[in-house]
Amino acid sequence: MKIMTASDARNTIHSGQEIAVLDVREAGQFIEGHLLFAIPLPYSVLELKLADLVPRKDVTILLIDEGDQVAERAATRLEELGFSDVLVMQGGMPGWVMAGFPVYKGVNVPSKVMGELVETVWHPEMITPDALKTKLDGGAPVRFFDVRPQAEYAKMRVPKAACMPNGELAHRIGALEGEDAHQPIVLTCAGRTRGIIGAIGLKLSGHPGPVAALENGTQGWALSGYNLERGNKAEPLPPLQITDMQTSSQRGADMCARFNIERISPEGAEERLHARGQTTYFFDLRTQDEANAEPLAGARVVPGVQLVQATDQYVGVRHARLILACDTGLRSAIAAFWLHQLGFEVFVLALNDWSEWPTVSDSDSGISLPDIVSLPASEVTPADVLIDVRPSQAFRKSHIEGASWSIRPMIGDVSARHSGMRMIFMDDGDGRAQLCVIDAINAGHADVAIVEGGHESLSQQGWHLVSTPDTPSDKDAIDFPLFVHDRHDGNLESARRYLAWETGLVAQLDASERQEFRLFLP
Repeated sequence: MKIMTASDARNTIHSGQEIAVLDVREAGQFIEGHLLFAIPLPYSVLELKLADLVPRKDVTILLIDEGDQVAERAATRLEELGFSDVLVMQGGMPGWVMAGFPVYKGVNVPSKVMGELVETVWHPEMITPDALKTKLDGGAPVRFFDVRPQAEYAKMRVPKAACMPNGELAHRIGALEGEDAHQPIVLTCAGRTRGIIGAIGLKLSGHPGPVAALENGTQGWALSGYNLERGNKAEPLPPLQITDMQTSSQRGADMCARFNIERISPEGAEERLHARGQTTYFFDLRTQDEANAEPLAGARVVPGVQLVQATDQYVGVRHARLILACDTGLRSAIAAFWLHQLGFEVFVLALNDWSEWPTVSDSDSGISLPDIVSLPASEVTPADVLIDVRPSQAFRKSHIEGASWSIRPMIGDVSARHSGMRMIFMDDGDGRAQLCVIDAINAGHADVAIVEGGHESLSQQGWHLVSTPDTPSDKDAIDFPLFVHDRHDGNLESARRYLAWETGLVAQLDASERQEFRLFLP
């Protein structure tokens, strides 16, 4: 591995070349302060998410930690897995702070910055909670949509909002326009970004009627003194007729033409996917049901609303190329419009027939893990040292009596404390325990294994469960993001802090960061 100073790292990030800036700290550490374009990839799940985020093993990778040598451990693992150009930032995040470079709280920050920037350019219509409440209570003719995914919609919604995620809304609006295309539409999300982006995108896609975003979304609604509904169930998305599909297709083509979004053939897409020396991601923006019915080989199915809102969870390489596919092209065109402004080179795959798409051969980016000794729950004894590596909040709620909580960055210390004893790791079946065993073995602990079926299997064997609301402590629970985590659970002060943070992001940008956003202008 190579060591790079914070200053050199900053210059490399803004060089325009491909680089994966991977912050290997845990979620609770990351959310309290990170680089603008850092990708959150906690060391506790490094190998589990690496292949999707960084598909090319010869791309430059820059690792950032808390100045605690976790990045060096991650670099060793990456090199063992075949990654050939791995850098570690000297001093980790504390070194970056000491250098005086910008630091950002929160998650999905590039997407949120873009949302705030485009709001100042396109000036979407906004409606206050009070004004919307008056309209809804008075029976005014207005269509009201929540543009978040169904899982978020289920947690809380403004009363009377129907679930219609961004991308799907523009694609399916033709099925509703026949009733009255000019009836006002109001969009909401949980805060600002997706409402703003949804309102702009719907208008740019060609919808003729008025569109407004609810100011500050569900949090603004709660701050205005109104109640949110919880435990909601989203209705099925409206099916499209042939004429609706034709409308969607025409609007997709028009949007690509207006903003010079390149539409490529299957041959062009396949050529880019197999090109050496460049990273290309391939996303299918149809619903999971659509993709299951007619799969697109080699494509990762991702809702367009989340690919735009949380790009750093899907695309790990800065300045990479993205190929987007759907059936009519509109969902792809809308996402491409936003992703281009985030600094990516984006293409829309034009398919007239899914049979045109060839089977894409697998890349060499797969991550293989060594075989780990796995014990049935029946062979675990009270004399074993039980290490629970599930998320800290799950451990607090319920765990096997006598088990200790830990997390991968701490496994070296755990091994040292239990030298000579058999350590048994358990998780929720998500692979975290396997990664901890790798580190325990590397730390010299030979007698180590995982439980088949994890925590649940021991519970079913009759092991006694206990709860410890304060253990691990907040300080030790580095996997849990504390920053305004309860803003959707009735803590209005957290909601105020969150919205102030969101609207203040643009002011934090320095000149180099601002230039990374390539805004389309009206």
